[in-house]
Amino acid sequence: MIQIKSAREIELMRDVCKLAAKTLHFLGKQVKVGMSTDDINTLCHQYTLNRGAIPAPLNYHGFPKSVCTSLNSVICHGIPSPKDILKDGDILNIDVTSKLKGFHGDTNRTFFVGNVKPEVKKLVDTTYDCMMAGISVCKPGARLGDVGAIIEEMAHGNGFTVVHEYCGHGIGREFHEDPQVVHYGKRGTGVELRPGMTFTIEPMINLGKRHCKVLDDGWTVLTKDGSWSAQFEHTILITESGYEILTTFDESEWTDADDKI
Repeated sequence: MIQIKSAREIELMRDVCKLAAKTLHFLGKQVKVGMSTDDINTLCHQYTLNRGAIPAPLNYHGFPKSVCTSLNSVICHGIPSPKDILKDGDILNIDVTSKLKGFHGDTNRTFFVGNVKPEVKKLVDTTYDCMMAGISVCKPGARLGDVGAIIEEMAHGNGFTVVHEYCGHGIGREFHEDPQVVHYGKRGTGVELRPGMTFTIEPMINLGKRHCKVLDDGWTVLTKDGSWSAQFEHTILITESGYEILTTFDESEWTDADDKI
């Protein structure tokens, strides 16, 4: 059942989503050659706790870490590990979900590690553009099929493919709520958007074929053909006239305290 958020619930969503955005920004500034994905997990865990929040992935259905780190051919749900050392030319998706005062904020971004190949840069840039295109069509009366259609068209137009098996989702008091937000589809179909809805748009775009596989750990999702994959994610609110991106903040307001664990 889709939850329509009250004015008070929307304010709480703004707070937690701003924290998630700041956490992701902080982590991105730390990314460098030679660090491990487990280092990122440690930073995320402490940064979140020290701001009175909870890292929602930790122990969620048994997930063992506080953040997802998906490297190169990992599509999503990568488990941080001291064995995964960042190398020049890698791409790394960091997926942060914070829980504060009973509400969740979810955001992710794919970061460049050093100097990446031109085709990889195009993949990452296109994935961001796909997310923003999907967001741009959101307004009352639009349908989720409109979101999926424009993402799929943009990805295919640039020679890439869209993962079908994993999707965006409603979010609020629960980490994952209705509706599911797939990143492919047909305009004019699917759930109608209404003011007060909050959900994520988080396309996963592959250099090769769209198909995926899951490792024996039950979490890590990789491309089946070994091609690289990128992802971006925002939590958005449907307003009376359009949309609001909740997982953002004014970087001019970033302070020294934001740069500290």
